[in-house]
Amino acid sequence: MPERAQRIVDGETREAEVLSAWLVVAIAVFFNVLYAVSPKALDAIGAFRPVPVVGGIFLVLGLIRVALARRGRMHGWLVPAFTVIDFTLLYGLIWSFHLQYQQPAAFYLKAPTFLLVFLFIAIRALRFEPRLVIFAGVVAAVGWAGMTAYAFDAAGADVDAPVTRDFVAYMTSNSILVGAEVEKIVTILLFTGVLAIAIARGRRQLLTAALGLSATAELSRFFDPTVARRITSGDGLAPGRGEMVEAAVLVADIRGFTRFVADHPPDEVMRLLIAYQQRMGAIIASHGGAIDKFLGDGILATFGCTGVSPTPTADALRAVLALADEAARFSHAFAAAGGRKVDVGFAVVSGRVLFGTVGNDGRLEYTVIGEPVNLAAKLEKHNKIGCTCAVTDAATLARAEAEGFAAAAAFRLVPGVAVEGVAGPVDLAVMDRAAAEGNA
Repeated sequence: MPERAQRIVDGETREAEVLSAWLVVAIAVFFNVLYAVSPKALDAIGAFRPVPVVGGIFLVLGLIRVALARRGRMHGWLVPAFTVIDFTLLYGLIWSFHLQYQQPAAFYLKAPTFLLVFLFIAIRALRFEPRLVIFAGVVAAVGWAGMTAYAFDAAGADVDAPVTRDFVAYMTSNSILVGAEVEKIVTILLFTGVLAIAIARGRRQLLTAALGLSATAELSRFFDPTVARRITSGDGLAPGRGEMVEAAVLVADIRGFTRFVADHPPDEVMRLLIAYQQRMGAIIASHGGAIDKFLGDGILATFGCTGVSPTPTADALRAVLALADEAARFSHAFAAAGGRKVDVGFAVVSGRVLFGTVGNDGRLEYTVIGEPVNLAAKLEKHNKIGCTCAVTDAATLARAEAEGFAAAAAFRLVPGVAVEGVAGPVDLAVMDRAAAEGNA
């Protein structure tokens, strides 16, 4: 199992052990309180009072188990050891009833406290480990067989507790009915078997769920978390599935990166690229954006595609301001560390885009398509011509202001600009590189 999935299973197991420990404490508290408030038949009870003693021991051991479970130490031999202790105390309590009530040993075979056996077996099921359930069931069955054997042995010398085949005699006296005790042991084993099968099936579901969560977490390293959830759930996984949304598209690119790759060793190139992508990616995510893809040194991100946002354009331009500041700081830090000055250009365009799945049945990809994507790529390239840090069109800036963007003064309007690849002049809003470096 992958390490991430195993951590999920281990976490669920620790939580289950804490829960089972608290259940033992709750059982001990319940019976201690019940014993304290229930009327006592003093004339039928000897001086020996085992219930509060055993209840107190259960309570102390339960609290110890809680402490161990909360620290993640309830594993290995401790779990079966506590199982043996639980049944030893329970059977010891049941065995003591014939002393407390001054009756033959067969007396305790009819104690209703026997029903707790099934509760203690069921508690082991909380960990979703069939072997622990089977171990608890075997301990319970062997223990009750021992209790029955002791009662048989005592009955051989006690005329008041004979072995009988008469059910009425069994119910109205201290006689021992062999079939009844065999039935109890068989019932314990059958209950254990059925529960173990159910837990085995449940554990497979737990492992499947853990693998699914692990896969989603791993996919989130390659895709936006919302897209990762869609992939793992199978929602919309077919080529050609998409939807039109109002969104903003952000493009970022390092200036002169191709020449930098040619002139520098691979480890320095990768060091720059990883540091750049980590910083830029974190800022985009913090402003509600989702990275559609890394294009070498370029980044294509969207705002309002993977999740509905009432302010996608304002979010994108706020992200650009933060990205420009961070890019300037990153450039200075990288140069001071022996690298080179890094110039990064940004562009944002908003509008209706098609967000969906493209490819074929063997290779699918979530992506965004539309004029805003094409225009954003062309405006980003215009940064190099205009020596600017960030570019958007006037319509996008106006839409951002309508959505609450309050830093429009960081951009200056440049009307009627010819942009390569765009038919006709475009009214631009640009952020100068000097302004971005001044902010950093």
